[in-house]
Amino acid sequence: MIDFRTGAPVTGSLDVDWHAGWPSPKHDPAPEIQVHAYSEHTVILRQNMSVHHEAPFLFLLFGNERALLLDTGASPDPAHLPLRATVDTLVGQWLARHPREGYGLVVAHTHGHGDHIAGDGQFADRPHTEVVGPSLDAVTAYFGFEQWPLRAAELDLGGRVLDLLPGPGHHEAAVVFHDRHTGLLLTGDSLYPGRLYVRDLAAFRATVDRLMAFCGTTPVTHVLGCHIEMTRTPDEDYPRGTTHQPDEPPLQLTPGHLRRLRDALDGRHGPCGDFIVVYQD
Repeated sequence: MIDFRTGAPVTGSLDVDWHAGWPSPKHDPAPEIQVHAYSEHTVILRQNMSVHHEAPFLFLLFGNERALLLDTGASPDPAHLPLRATVDTLVGQWLARHPREGYGLVVAHTHGHGDHIAGDGQFADRPHTEVVGPSLDAVTAYFGFEQWPLRAAELDLGGRVLDLLPGPGHHEAAVVFHDRHTGLLLTGDSLYPGRLYVRDLAAFRATVDRLMAFCGTTPVTHVLGCHIEMTRTPDEDYPRGTTHQPDEPPLQLTPGHLRRLRDALDGRHGPCGDFIVVYQD
């Protein structure tokens, strides 16, 4: 058994050049999914921007009893997004290093928009697999949320425990996942270097307050969202639909960006540098 309860978060690597599309998408030589091992038990995947302009990031976390796949990308067709095959390979490699029987997989989501759930169907018939529906009822029932969105929940992968924080505002059933083992805060579309679409301002403010309070008492190493849409020039983003972003900034943000986001929601400053707030009716 692996001891995931080691006190201070385990350091991982974000020394990676994320593939950001190609000038001619149909000639892109890169694979449909980029795979980066953040640590021995944590893998970050990115869908190729030449396949779908959203190029979402996905996360695969291994525990002693089961793994968690967080989000399933923007394309349902395995020919365009071979997610099931990629995950099966990664799980097989992990099990070769850490053998055990009856290893499970939970497929869940940061939220239920199409570019985060499109690959769900690839896992429908996978053995020892639970696919959590993206609706609010499905999310609260599976994870055992009580008094949504006021109280957090936990997910135990077998010694590796994640804190689940309600995150509505962008999507009514959005969840932010904090991994105690690595200290990663996985914020979905609530905070990332790009356009933050606010659909319910009051709920979004409450989510940011909730996350700031959590970060004030809990070790957080990096804030990782699910997209990169900015350039390295402050306040300058790539146009929506772009399939080649050669001047991307890093994916990782910090807990300090939550304060900047909260100030932006209160109108206390204009440009935010690393992200842009977009209000939607």
